[in-house]
Amino acid sequence: QVQLVESGGGLVQAGGSLTLSCEASGSVFSTNAMGWYRQYPGKQRELVAGIVAGIVRDTTIYADSVKGRFTISRDNAKNTVYLQMNSLKPEDTALYYCNAAANLALLGLSGYWGQGTQVTVSS
Repeated sequence: QVQLVESGGGLVQAGGSLTLSCEASGSVFSTNAMGWYRQYPGKQRELVAGIVAGIVRDTTIYADSVKGRFTISRDNAKNTVYLQMNSLKPEDTALYYCNAAANLALLGLSGYWGQGTQVTVSS
């Protein structure tokens, strides 16, 4: 089992920045891939960014809507993944969730989700 705890959400003005954190505990060997998803009211969760540990370097993926504005990173010593969000827009307002999986193909499909953290961007 993997437990994920997110933090860092809040209210920010458009153009501002926030950093989300997600700390994993438990069977962390199952967290080779970690990612951030967001969910709008009445909608399904969508991938924002993902990161997979690599031997030389990590592999990252981003939704087109956040490329160039968001950066995902991880600190393996702390079992923590971060999402640095810059140039925030009102449309980034959503509930953000952390997910962990054994590999990138399973990201979003595993049952390992955090409790969610709200990000609200005011115009």
